[in-house]
Amino acid sequence: MTTALSSSHKTRPLTAHVLGAITVASLTLLSGCAVGPDYKAPEGSDVPFAFSSLNATNDAAKTSKVVNRPAHLARWWTSFNDPTLNSLIDRAVQSNLDLKIATSRVLEARALRGVADAGLYPSVDARGGYNRSRSSTNNGNPFSLGEQSFYSAGIDASWEIDVFGGVRREVEAADADLAVAEEARNDALVTLLAEVARNYAEVRGLQRRLDVANAAVRVQEESVSLTESRLRAGIAGDLEVAQARALLESRRAFVPVVTTSHKQALHRLAVLLGQAPGSLESELSTLSAIPVPPAEVPVGLPSDLLRRRPDVRQAERALAASNARIGIAEADLYPRFSLTGSFGFESNQVGDLFDWNSRSWNIGPNVRWRIFDGNRIRRQIAAAGARSEAALFAYDKSVLGALEEVENRLVAFSQEQSRRESLEKATAANQRAADLSNDLYKAGLRDFLNVLDSQRALFDSQDALVQSELAVTTNLIALYKSLGGGWEPEIELVIEATSK
Repeated sequence: MTTALSSSHKTRPLTAHVLGAITVASLTLLSGCAVGPDYKAPEGSDVPFAFSSLNATNDAAKTSKVVNRPAHLARWWTSFNDPTLNSLIDRAVQSNLDLKIATSRVLEARALRGVADAGLYPSVDARGGYNRSRSSTNNGNPFSLGEQSFYSAGIDASWEIDVFGGVRREVEAADADLAVAEEARNDALVTLLAEVARNYAEVRGLQRRLDVANAAVRVQEESVSLTESRLRAGIAGDLEVAQARALLESRRAFVPVVTTSHKQALHRLAVLLGQAPGSLESELSTLSAIPVPPAEVPVGLPSDLLRRRPDVRQAERALAASNARIGIAEADLYPRFSLTGSFGFESNQVGDLFDWNSRSWNIGPNVRWRIFDGNRIRRQIAAAGARSEAALFAYDKSVLGALEEVENRLVAFSQEQSRRESLEKATAANQRAADLSNDLYKAGLRDFLNVLDSQRALFDSQDALVQSELAVTTNLIALYKSLGGGWEPEIELVIEATSK
């Protein structure tokens, strides 16, 4: 009888261990699935095969041809062959504060991804304590011990087994959120590169406009001197002198307007480089040409925008995150399984605390299931599904916006080249007209009004030509930006190095 009881007593722990192992194995097998819909990236089947404006952008007179070849836009600004621009952009990538902020947000997203991933693993806490207490000796308990000490030390562990994949969906969402932050940084980089190039081009363009305006002032000063000399000689009247002075002062009044815009572009450029306004004035004080577009501008296919444009990639990753959060919400429909346990030592004597007889432990599984929650969980699932649907619409909108932006930039770049060519011809014609009218006036064959009109037309066309040359360059910069150029891995490496 004793032997039988002893045998039965010994088999119970073995049976419990076997059942526990079977339970854990079953939960592990179940954990291979995950609740919620699996993500499938949008196919982008509505993207056209080619840009509709491409065929209308080129003709024999265009100095820069847009070509339908694969576009390698990692360092598109080098196509302008301007060493100063290259230097400014390299410094901006190193020092721009908006880019540093975006990079910090990437680091934050990486840390939060680690927080989500930690939910897949057990957590272990260490504990220790000391307590001094006294029991009343007048409580009628003959076994009251009076004053006593209590020491404890040990560890507590818990592990929620991700049976239905809710935690894995959290990790999936965190991965997508990290990608969103990375694409936001890439978008900030694309914008930065375009802004530096545009402001640098404006600095050079405004320098050229100032040069034209100052040249116009000098010509008008000569006209005033000429009319005053003719007045003293008695072969011109006060009207001609007044007309010459009026045009001179109007040209002088134009100089401060252009100077203000020039200074503002310099200040903005310095801030983009993370420097104080005015720090680039000495470096960029020398008159230089507006960056010249290359002979060919490859733009690739519209489908390339889906992989290159950071804002489109960001919208796609946001869609993936919202899809994963449907599974997170749906996981609350199912029970949560966890294992908890603790091991430690307890004693009322500090010398016996770590004696093996002072050990204490407990272990056991737990189940928690929100059986009735007023339909709240299903409403949360519906809300997550609606957010995912909105994210899909946002992605489609970003694709259409990207296509529209490229088409608009192609048209603007092409048409501005046509306008520049006409202005070049107009400027040449106005120059000849101004020279002829001035010669005829000196010969007494035309009145001074013809000279003033021709000079005014010449100066206006010269200024318009400089503005058009600047617009051609800035439109090309905007085209490069709309194509999503500038964030490819070789630039990302530089950013990663500066963030460490």
